[in-house]
Order: sequence, then C-alpha cells, then structure tokens
Amino acid sequence: MRWMIWAGLAALLVLVWLLLPILTPFVVGFIVAYLFDPVVTRLDRHGVSRTLGTSLIFLLGALVLVVSFIALVPVLVDQTMRLVRLFPEALEIIQTRVIPWVNAQIGAELDVGMLRDMAVKHGETIGKVLAQGLGNVSGTGSAAFVIVMNLLLAPVIAFYLLRDWPKVMTRIEALLPRHWSDTVVNLAGESDRMLGNFLRGQLAVMLANGITYSIGLTLIGLNTGVAIGMFAGLVSFVPYLGTIVGILLALLAMYIQADSLLPLLLVLVVFGIGQVLETVAWQPRFVGNEIGMHPVAVIFAVMAGGQLFGFFGILLALPVSAILIVLGRHGLEAYQRSGLYAGQGQQAMPVERLGETDGEG
Repeated sequence: MRWMIWAGLAALLVLVWLLLPILTPFVVGFIVAYLFDPVVTRLDRHGVSRTLGTSLIFLLGALVLVVSFIALVPVLVDQTMRLVRLFPEALEIIQTRVIPWVNAQIGAELDVGMLRDMAVKHGETIGKVLAQGLGNVSGTGSAAFVIVMNLLLAPVIAFYLLRDWPKVMTRIEALLPRHWSDTVVNLAGESDRMLGNFLRGQLAVMLANGITYSIGLTLIGLNTGVAIGMFAGLVSFVPYLGTIVGILLALLAMYIQADSLLPLLLVLVVFGIGQVLETVAWQPRFVGNEIGMHPVAVIFAVMAGGQLFGFFGILLALPVSAILIVLGRHGLEAYQRSGLYAGQGQQAMPVERLGETDGEG
C-alpha cells in the first residue's frame, strides 16, 4: 500500500511538471486567496458571509487597481522612459569625466573605445532578444491567447478559492493518512503562521519603502523619483539590494539632472531616512521576527531560487525558506531527542528552537 502512495505522489509531480505552462493563474489565484483569507475569516466572524466578504475584498482591490492605473501608472511610465534616456548621457559622462579622472589617478590608459563597443554590442544583443521575444508573443496567436486567459482566469480562481478556503483545507486534511494527520496539521499550522505573517508583512514593507523613497526623491526635485523609489521598494525584499540599487540610480539621475555634487547629498539623506524608518518602524511593525533568517541566508535563498527555477524561484525563495525553517526546527528537535545525538542509554538534552539562542530575528 505504501508503494502505491509514493507512486501516486511521483505521478502527481510529473503531472504538475507537464502542466506548468497552464498553472500560472492557479498559482496566482492560490497566493491571492492565501493572503486575504485572514481578512475574509475576520469578516465572517463578525457576521459577514464569506461570499459577501470575498466580493467586498475584490471590489476594493479593483478600485485600488483602477485608481493606481489612472494616477500612478502614467507617472511611472513617463519617469521610466526618462530614466532609460539617461543612460546614454551617463555613458557620455563616464567617457568624458570618469575615465579621464581614473586614468589620471592610476597612471594608465583605459580603452574608451573598447568600453563603448562592448556597451553597444551588448545593447544590440539585448535589443534583439527583446525584439524576438516580443515578436514571438505578438506573432503567436496561441501565446497571446494564453496571456489573456491567464489575466482573466487568475481573479476568477482567486475568488472561488478565497470564498471556499475553509472547505478546501478541510478536504485536503481529510485526504491525509490518519497516523500522519496530527503531525502534518501541526506543521502546516506553524508554517502558516510564519509564512502568512511574513508574506503580508514583507509586502507591506516593500510598499512602505517604495512610498518613502518616492516621496523623498520627489521632494528633493528628482524628476524620476517615483520610478526609482518604487523600484527600490520592489526589490527591497533582498536585504540591502533595494537601497544599493536605488542609491546608484538616484545619484546617477540627480547628477545628470542637476550637474552638481551638492544635490547628491540630498539623495543620500533620503535613503538614510528610508533605512532608519525600515529598521525602526516598518520591519518591527509589519514583519517582526517571524522568519528569523540572517541577511546572508536571505541573499543565498534568493540567488539559489533564481538559479534553480528562474523568476518564479526568486519569488518563492523566501516563502519556501520559511517553511523549511519550520521543518528544520522540528527535525532538529527530533534529532536531539534521539539516541544518535545523546548516545545510547543517555538522556537527550532539552531542545532549543532555532534562532532563539542569540535573540536574533
């Protein structure tokens, strides 16, 4: 009987692998339902049915999307185009100012022509790849059909999953082998508490960072402040990456815009304030110590996810790491209670949970 279970799981994994191209709306719908289930559950406890609560959530979400599209998207598009047009000017500054200064400092001659040819060559390669990809998407009716269907199906799937979330979880639990049920439910509950709080908190931190940087850069007069600020907030889920990328882009854009060094100090002040707010306000308020991963471990998880599974691997790296932390804690506890750890005939030492020995989050 056991081999039939493992064979069934293997067949399920193969089926999922074969169906990957069409699973995107289901994955997106599941994530949306997972994120907003606590809100609908809370409304249900106050007498609002799950159907009505789900409808209210989707109506509010649609309203936010419409307002964002009307007010924010045109600004982001305009400023992103401005930012793209800055790069030729940045290359000119590097050729006429930076490289001569470097040559004077190191006493050597950098080949400006070679650097320019490399930039042009790689730019043409990237352009051809993008053009080919866009041509494939626009020229292939089936690809365009899949994209449209994904956009239409994702909210529909999310709606029904969110409305029926307790029933779905109950049916999944009913399929578990009875002798594994309690253990799996306990692990799933602990993973859910950690993962849910982290995902919602991290999204809130990213949004708060993006708004902070955007407002600050706009107030100091940077005409691409919203685009750079929101991008820095978007990539801030990787420790220090959002800050580093945002500072470099903002310094470059401000220097080209103002042609002066003094405004660059204002850029550093904005990101300094943003970092202080993230450390003392956003992270403790929204995320806290739910995952307890060291920044180096976070960077490794994101890089490993990207290397193994591409863009989706980057998105799923931290949630998967949160689940692995829970499993690792219980695995370590089981190991430290075993005779292999304590030695035959000896009593195992009490187990301390990972991350609690040094008080780090």
